[in-house]
Amino acid sequence: MLHRLRGLGLSARVFERGEGVGGTWYWNRYPGARCDTESVTYSYSFSEALEQEWVWTERYAPQPELLAYANHVADRFELRRDIQFQTAVTSAIYDDVVRKWTISTDRGEKINARFCISAVGCLSAAALPDYPGLDDFAGEWYHTGHWPHERVDFRGKRIGIIGTGSSGVQSTIAIADEAAHLYVFQRTPNYSIPAWNGPLAPDALHAVKANYRQWREAARYAQIGIPFSSNGKSAKVASPDEREREYEAAWAEGGFNFVMAYSDLLTDLESNRTAADFVARKIREKVKDPGVAELLIPNDHPLGTKRLCVDTGYYETFNRANVTLVDIRRAPIETITPHGLRTTTESYDLDMLVFATGFDAITGPLLKIDIRGKGGELLQDKWAGGPRTYLGLTTVGFPNFFTITGPGSPCVLSNMLVSIEQHVDWITACVEHMRNAHFASVEPTLEAENDWVKTVHDIGHTTLYPLTNSWYTGTNIQGKVRMFTPYAGGVGTYRRVCDAVAADGYEGFEFTYADGSASI
Repeated sequence: MLHRLRGLGLSARVFERGEGVGGTWYWNRYPGARCDTESVTYSYSFSEALEQEWVWTERYAPQPELLAYANHVADRFELRRDIQFQTAVTSAIYDDVVRKWTISTDRGEKINARFCISAVGCLSAAALPDYPGLDDFAGEWYHTGHWPHERVDFRGKRIGIIGTGSSGVQSTIAIADEAAHLYVFQRTPNYSIPAWNGPLAPDALHAVKANYRQWREAARYAQIGIPFSSNGKSAKVASPDEREREYEAAWAEGGFNFVMAYSDLLTDLESNRTAADFVARKIREKVKDPGVAELLIPNDHPLGTKRLCVDTGYYETFNRANVTLVDIRRAPIETITPHGLRTTTESYDLDMLVFATGFDAITGPLLKIDIRGKGGELLQDKWAGGPRTYLGLTTVGFPNFFTITGPGSPCVLSNMLVSIEQHVDWITACVEHMRNAHFASVEPTLEAENDWVKTVHDIGHTTLYPLTNSWYTGTNIQGKVRMFTPYAGGVGTYRRVCDAVAADGYEGFEFTYADGSASI
């Protein structure tokens, strides 16, 4: 976004809470952290020179490589001079009279800006369970979303990890290699598909780079922003033999491709069950103890309706003598003790606790900031019943305020780099349109916002996602309104809608001139 705004000749400043760039790859340094989207796709496309010069070393890049990439981009385009690090934004207040935002930081600064653009991410507000006794724990404890920069030593220690989402899956594999004993406290088992990760062969990387334009275009119009597609058939009408062949091929390919094997796996329960049964058989094949295998097989949600995990050796980890799976759905955690934790049935002596308990997702990072629009309206109040946006980019009553990958966009259902770039390009074009037409401010109309909120809801409820308790629906956070907020119609369809809105003179937006007169 900073690069694009500079291209328009505008001055811009980025405020970053961390000491460096990288976003999620700056904060999530836990052992085993890596991207669950293939490196060649999870990368910027705005510079052909950049994508040709950078050499990815693995199919799924590990956190250090992703952080190195982010730093390379920042240096290559000389972005740091306009980024203020170690600075948290505490408030953003819109002034109705001068039509500007006042941004306040935890350093006591106040900065006036015509536009306020949120790039806080969807998964940056860590969620820590409110277990009693944590303050009395005598050992070390960490959250995967705020991992220390220095190496954490697991050798010879009894470690408890709480949570089995993506971060929990990845860190379990890595910690088990070092810990004297690892206890995995699992409330809800998740589906995990093999990544088959390994070194990225030079000839494979060369082939991608030789056709990057076509590869990128395919990603921009794919369902989830990754250039693969389903066979267009329904799983439930295919023969058992045909399904087995399709699932075996998708399993051998690995990654998110599995859930795209048939076109209705995320919209039809009967079809979804055929894929879930296949994965269950694979888990039973991998895990030697039948009882442990059954605990690892999800039974309360359709496959893919929680964030699908991608792993290298997760289920096999439970064959190790130094790993114990603890079912905290059957026996919940009661309290953290000075030397471990206690469930309703047993106590565990631990030297270290690792919380892989996720995030207050999608809306959490925004609502932790005091954001006030016209008339002092608080964003927290406007979104008290759930987020309301137009296109996931803007919200009524908050002029010149844009949300990159905000609620109501494909965001977490997509390859984030593809969605981020699409939003950045759209915002840039809108700002340029305003400059050319001499508009002072822009916000959506109430009718457009209402229609979009309904569209997101209606499309979401044609899928299986709303059936599941997850951070997709906000049910992982106590008191949060249950609402499936991402746009589930697909990255390509969403892009076409946004492009059509812009082509029609930004249909659904109200622009205002400096004298206060409006142009709809």
